[in-house]
Amino acid sequence: MFIYFLSSLLAQATDPIGKITPPGNLPILFDPGDPTKLTGLISLINTLLRVTFIVAGLWAFLNIILAGFGFLSAGGDDKKIAKSWAQMWQSLIGLLFIVSSFIIAAIIGIVLFNDPSAILVPKIVITPTP
Repeated sequence: MFIYFLSSLLAQATDPIGKITPPGNLPILFDPGDPTKLTGLISLINTLLRVTFIVAGLWAFLNIILAGFGFLSAGGDDKKIAKSWAQMWQSLIGLLFIVSSFIIAAIIGIVLFNDPSAILVPKIVITPTP
């Protein structure tokens, strides 16, 4: 029902939502010298996501190394071995979540924007208005 309503709404006009022109006192989201370079909030979010993924990957790598060290130094103790295996699996599952988030973002980018990097590396495309 909702999909039918949405498709009929989109079929009625080429621009059903309309255009929003920001007032002059709002900060701009792109560099006036290079309109394709992002600045402001979009750039901040993009940078924070990249740093988060790097820190998460390094944390998982460190956990795998520490779990391996714990496994080697367990000395046959079943509890320490089980704890090390659990730490390794949890780190590997965390890495799997990180990689799958990139894959999901690429799939959504392909489906919505026909560009796999549309969400991960957003670009501003300025089209001239007639």
